[in-house]
Amino acid sequence: MARSPVPHRVLIVGGGTAGVTVAARLRRGGAEGITVLEPAVTHYYQPLWTLVGGGQVDVRRTGRPEAKVLPKGVGHIAEAATAIDPAAKVVTTDSGRELPYETLVLAPGLQLDFGGVPGLAESLGEAPVSSNYRADLAPRTWELIRGLRRGTAVFTQPAGPIKCAGAPQKIAYLAADHWRRRGVLKDIRIVLVLPDPVMFKVPVWADRLERVAARYGIEVRKTSELVEVDGVARTAGIVDHTTGTKETLPFDLLHAVPPQSAPAFVRASALANPENPFGYADVDQYTLRHQRFPDVFALGDVADLPTSKTGAAIRKQAPVVVENLKAVLAGREPAARYDGYTSCPLVTARHKMLLAEFGYDLEPAPTIPFIDTTEERRDMWLLKRYGLPAFYWHAMLPGLA
Repeated sequence: MARSPVPHRVLIVGGGTAGVTVAARLRRGGAEGITVLEPAVTHYYQPLWTLVGGGQVDVRRTGRPEAKVLPKGVGHIAEAATAIDPAAKVVTTDSGRELPYETLVLAPGLQLDFGGVPGLAESLGEAPVSSNYRADLAPRTWELIRGLRRGTAVFTQPAGPIKCAGAPQKIAYLAADHWRRRGVLKDIRIVLVLPDPVMFKVPVWADRLERVAARYGIEVRKTSELVEVDGVARTAGIVDHTTGTKETLPFDLLHAVPPQSAPAFVRASALANPENPFGYADVDQYTLRHQRFPDVFALGDVADLPTSKTGAAIRKQAPVVVENLKAVLAGREPAARYDGYTSCPLVTARHKMLLAEFGYDLEPAPTIPFIDTTEERRDMWLLKRYGLPAFYWHAMLPGLA
């Protein structure tokens, strides 16, 4: 194996939202010796994939070349991490290279486990089954929605932490609104399968979403989960975890969100929280510093934090990681703190949206003055469609906001 002769001062594993934002903020602060480890050629703004699946955005408009979003002065290794030894302070890549580091920022996101539901992976792209959680599949979601005139449509969410926990519901509402406008909603049975006993963790938005689902006539199956798919027979096995009963639902459209977990190389490392069955990184929820390895920080989807995994959460986490990382490099204790802020834009119709903002305490934490974001609003949809993508590309990723 080849080994770098000099440790990377700051090695960032992952060139997605979290990794690029941290790299940009570090560079703007004058930091040197930063390297990003990221194999992807294209950097995607994934929050728009819901609107791709809803027929409102071309998927080609959601990505940019990875090389163009990385800040100047930051090294880039276009390989994937396959192992981390935090005791030896070494990351191994898929080519066998060993990268020693002085400090590590863990930001590889999470992995989609389509194979975690028997029959799901085999049905994608073959049966009327899709998922907005992949760029190549989101356009197919719209094809299936647009082509359905009658029958049963099933939308599912897995148990456990996932990225953008509102996304499994949003596509159901966009589909229902499309069918309503086409005059076929009365001929389509919609079943929404959710793993939790409530539709949203914060009561005010849970109440609003209950009303949205009722408006479209959606059957909501709470404390339930998709456990198998038969693409040939076009049936979905749904288990109610409260009663233990299993139902086999025939479907004419299935939008399935796969189970999700930390990437395999994180789960297999000493950085994973041993008490977390999904293998997310064991960090202090306020400083984002690893609980056992003081030269390691983690943020974004890979971090084991009691808040929703969203880009908005990363925007608040990144400055905390940067300040605390700089303190560690200077021999000081971290002082910056993250309060758990996250935001979930909940699209409820073609041009309507709720904006849920909250922190660790699950209390509403609105940031837009004079606007009631607990109500469905057109201006909030415009924010999601146009405002937030522009903010992402031109302010957040460059480390300006």
